[in-house]
Amino acid sequence: MRDSVRQYGLLALKILAGLAFLAAGTAKLAGAGMMVDTFQALGLGQWFRYVTGVIEIAGAILLFVPGRQAYGGAILTVTMVGASLAHMVVLGADTMLPAILLGAITAVVTWAHREQLPWIGASGHA
Repeated sequence: MRDSVRQYGLLALKILAGLAFLAAGTAKLAGAGMMVDTFQALGLGQWFRYVTGVIEIAGAILLFVPGRQAYGGAILTVTMVGASLAHMVVLGADTMLPAILLGAITAVVTWAHREQLPWIGASGHA
């Protein structure tokens, strides 16, 4: 029973994160006004919006690729750390909660699939 709850809980987290990152990445690549304005405020140029959109979509897909879920989770976790920092420093800390929550969710996914990461290995110890 406990294993099935863990399995379905992890699946729910992956679906939630996958949908959120697919939506956000697609909005970035499509040039949604809010995304354009956000990246303009960052001052890094619109190229960074495209790169971030591709990373988010690729990471979301990897969450469901057997043997690669940890990579998707790690990529997205690092992306959300960057997003949280961007909110703290430039965009306003009052808008960083979604980035923190998505970062936490993808960190859990990464941890749940940590055996896929070669530097941790099958033993689960660093």
